[in-house]
Amino acid sequence: MRWTYPALLALTLLVAGCSSNSTKELPPAELPEITAEVQLQTQWSRSVGEGQGDTFNMLVPAVDGERIFAADVEGLVMAMDRTSGDLLWKQDLELPVSGAIGAGYGLVLLGTLKGEVVALDASSGEEKWRARVPSEVLSAPATNGDVVVVQTQDDRLVAFDASTGAQRWLFENSPAVLTLRGTGSPLLTSNLAIAGLSSGKVIALDTQRGVPVWEQAVAIPSGRSELDRVVDIDGGLLLSGNTVYVVSYQGRVAGLDLESGRVLWQREASSSVGLAQGFGSVYLSLASGTVEGVDERSASALWSNDALARRELSAPEVFSSYVAFGDLEGYLHLVSQVDGRFVGRERIDSDGLRARPLVVGDWIYAYGNSGKLVALTIR
Repeated sequence: MRWTYPALLALTLLVAGCSSNSTKELPPAELPEITAEVQLQTQWSRSVGEGQGDTFNMLVPAVDGERIFAADVEGLVMAMDRTSGDLLWKQDLELPVSGAIGAGYGLVLLGTLKGEVVALDASSGEEKWRARVPSEVLSAPATNGDVVVVQTQDDRLVAFDASTGAQRWLFENSPAVLTLRGTGSPLLTSNLAIAGLSSGKVIALDTQRGVPVWEQAVAIPSGRSELDRVVDIDGGLLLSGNTVYVVSYQGRVAGLDLESGRVLWQREASSSVGLAQGFGSVYLSLASGTVEGVDERSASALWSNDALARRELSAPEVFSSYVAFGDLEGYLHLVSQVDGRFVGRERIDSDGLRARPLVVGDWIYAYGNSGKLVALTIR
């Protein structure tokens, strides 16, 4: 975990599940033996510069059409054919990239530790525009083709014209006293920009004017210490149909109505990396290292798998009839959506696998911490 309040950095060891009275942090659980029911086959592999770097970045790649885009921490951006892995172009921005990658509508979008937003042409890699924001950008900018919206570390939301980079609006928020170091990417529709905040709230703004349309509290800070009161929404939001899915740290997982923000269902949960959804269920990588499947209709747990406790799991992703996620030793795990049992495993990168896997059809892409990008299919 990374924090924005330096005086409490020493307390980060407590977050992984140890009580304040613990004298020694528990180690990650040993990797359990499994009987593989599914075999993953590597279709191609490519190195992307220095990868995630040492500052706990979440530089998740992006797919737009038949191209996959990836960036490293030092500003190397690469575009590849997503089925062959052939390099289409690369661009070295020589910038400390910390928020990557947003892609769509002909743009490749990145944010930096210096508070810059860079838009590249998706076909050539040529820089189209560059803009400033008030603070560092730790998640991917998002676009709906008309505007590009960026969420900064201090919970501000800034919108730019997608064609020119001219600022359209800026919306101010007051961040919590103590927050996890990270933000989720905004979720954009044709008329709404939706973001999760460090206060545990989700806010929806009008994309044209930046005025609030609705606001909903997903988690309410509680406890005596500021550490107990951390309720960041850092894993990003997920939209399926008219439901916005969200999970907070030390708070809840919930489904919200897209147009009104009304809570459709909710359940206690704690995650800083996000969730996945499929077949009427929501899948979570909890802060404890437990993976959980939740029934949307009843908000009850369908299954829970705690065999990977304290292994710093990535956000999950639905892949075929499985749930995929990475861990601190670079293993990509597959569990059944039905009962959460292990069905497959493949080691991607010995430096770890903290970025969410990316799934497109029958393909899954895993981007390791050292910069190894691997495309796999089920054998």
